[in-house]
This record gives sequence, structure tokens and C-alpha cells, in this order.
Amino acid sequence: MRLLKNARQSGFSLIEVLVTIAILMIGLLGLAALQTNATVAEMEAYQRSQALVLAQDLADRITANKGEAANYVKDDVGLTAVDCSAKTARWDIDLCEWGNLVNGAAETSGAGTKVGAMLGARGCVTSPSANVYMITIAWQGMSAAGSSPGTCGSGKYGTGQRRTVSQIVRVPLLGA
Repeated sequence: MRLLKNARQSGFSLIEVLVTIAILMIGLLGLAALQTNATVAEMEAYQRSQALVLAQDLADRITANKGEAANYVKDDVGLTAVDCSAKTARWDIDLCEWGNLVNGAAETSGAGTKVGAMLGARGCVTSPSANVYMITIAWQGMSAAGSSPGTCGSGKYGTGQRRTVSQIVRVPLLGA
């Protein structure tokens, strides 16, 4: 039998394959973390856009009913869905319907769970000065962030998870 003195091994060694797999796994884990962060950011953006639409909705309702604007001042609107059919005053109907929208009653999943709004949302309407109304919507964010200004929903969510948006409505005094 003849022996080859200078025979070389071809292919990869087991160590090279393991190092390659380890590097590939680190890259895939990084990609999975990036995807998770993108999903959280997408949900945060969706909730913020929903809150902005709802704040503008109530601003339009107050503007349309200027004479009764002071009656819209209320805290913690929308914590539960309510039947609005028994309401008679326009401002009371508006707050009831808006509260149901904040609560997410406009959209439900197949099991009847309300899914149409933000997580744990609540609305507040304050009057910081005469004929000026501030509509604030607060909800629970998906991750910890900085603190949100205002008092609507303060202390109701986890540390740094309270999110808020506000809309100012100025009601002019007509005929004064």
C-alpha cells in the first residue's frame, strides 16, 4: 500500500462549522429583537393615532355645541361602555358616545372583547381658564418611557407607561 506524504484535508472542520452557527444565531437573535421592537413601536403609534382622532372628535362635538361647552368638563370618561339611549341632553349624549369610543366599544373581536381603542384608555375634559377646554386621553403604553404631562389617569398605569394626548378647544363668547 502506498502512503501519501503530503495529503491535505479538504472541507471544514467541526469547530469552523460551530463558530459559523454561533455567529449566525447571534445575528438571528438580533433580528428577532429588532422585529419585536418594531411591533411594539407600531402598536404605540397606532394607539397614539387613535387617541388623536378621539380627542379631535370630542373637540368637534364641543365646538358644535358651544352653548353647553361647560357641561363637557368631566374626569375618567370611557372606563366602561354605557347605553346612551336614555340620555336626552346633547352634551350628555356626546360624552356617553365619546366614552364608548374611548372604551373601544366601536370594534369587537369574535369573542365580544372590545378592541377598538387604546389599552386602559380614559378621557378627561378640564377647563384651565374661561371658555378654554382641554381634552386629554390617557392610556397604558406598551413599554416604559418618560412621564406624560397632566393629571388625567395619573397613578393608574405602571411607572413610565402612562401616555397622553391633549387637544385645546377655545369657545368664543358670541354676542357678549
